[in-house]
Amino acid sequence: MFSTLFHYPRVLARHRNGPSADDRERYLAHCAEGGAAHSTLLSLAPELLAISRRIVLDSGRLILPAEVEMAADRWVRYQRRHQRIVTGRFSRERFIQTATAWLRFLGQLQERLPEALPFVDLVQRFDGYLREERGLSSHTIHNRCWHVQAFLCWLSEQGSSIGEMQLEQVDVFFARRRMQGWSRVSMASLAGALRSFFRYAGEQTWCSERLAAGIEGPRLFSHEMLPVGPKWVDVQRLIRSTDTDSPHDIRDRAILLLLAVYGLRSGEVVALTLDDVDWEREILHISRPKQRCKQDYPLAADVGEAILRYLEQVRPHVASRSLFLTIRAPFRPLASTSLHYLVNRRLRVLNISCRRGGPHSLRHACATNLVAEGLSLKEIGDHLGHRSAYATRTYAKVDLAGLRQVADYALGDLL
Repeated sequence: MFSTLFHYPRVLARHRNGPSADDRERYLAHCAEGGAAHSTLLSLAPELLAISRRIVLDSGRLILPAEVEMAADRWVRYQRRHQRIVTGRFSRERFIQTATAWLRFLGQLQERLPEALPFVDLVQRFDGYLREERGLSSHTIHNRCWHVQAFLCWLSEQGSSIGEMQLEQVDVFFARRRMQGWSRVSMASLAGALRSFFRYAGEQTWCSERLAAGIEGPRLFSHEMLPVGPKWVDVQRLIRSTDTDSPHDIRDRAILLLLAVYGLRSGEVVALTLDDVDWEREILHISRPKQRCKQDYPLAADVGEAILRYLEQVRPHVASRSLFLTIRAPFRPLASTSLHYLVNRRLRVLNISCRRGGPHSLRHACATNLVAEGLSLKEIGDHLGHRSAYATRTYAKVDLAGLRQVADYALGDLL
């Protein structure tokens, strides 16, 4: 590996004769197989050499994180003496990051034990109850357990336990969330999660059975707000902005088209695999977690071309079957949070005003455009993967022309 990176004999000899040369060369080869660029390997090799000179690995012993940090401090002092750096903050962080990854690859890192979360066993039992007895979707279970874990962590910080808890403490926690800017919808979700947990906790005699009945969230009205999404002309402008040869733009174009054309949720996009695109029959298979089933769509020409270009020109050849991966090594499947950042950043760059600038705003834009095209609410609900027509009714409010016709018809009868 060294011979492919370095051509000057003195530089090549320095790396070959340095400590732990075989281990360093194996790790460089591992990074290269993972898709690391040649320039990345060129900068990584000297870092590994510096680390090997400050951390002794020959005995095969496990290295403590504190030892890595002390070696990083010595490296920073060395660089300062030679006037290579000023503050040393980035250099220290980079040393620790590279050393940790290398030692973990070698199996010589003494991993820090994760800090135990309070009441974690109770949350795990609640998770099992929601999954096995209630049969809720994984997304709903994750959402409820996240709210419950956050509350129990806060409760532990107050020096209280679930058996001693008073209803007033829930009110204090709610007030803190409101001060942090949580919306009424988010507060209602929090209240529902805690009410569900304490109802279960009361049945298990962990706390008073009366706690759940006293937890109330803000009152929400059905369809009280219009669906929020950018105008369709802005969505088209957003997609046109990705018509370049940049790897990020090529990948993002395929993602944006899936969000806008099919109105997919972010979780449905990141869950796509290479097997979900049937090129022979031109069908796209979408996993619907809420319905616990797959839904098939005809593969639109623009979407298919965007995905094909991404696969041919950008997507790395790795073992992962996930359709969308990170652009830089180490290559990992994209997370839902990555899609939120992707959409929000691109909307801001184009100065497209939207109250909620995440992937779901493109789902709303898709539905609103379908209403404007004259599709029925049943057809729109089927396209969006709604379980019932009830969820689709909110889009009737955005058909202002249709509502005016209804109003004119009603007023005509009265006048």
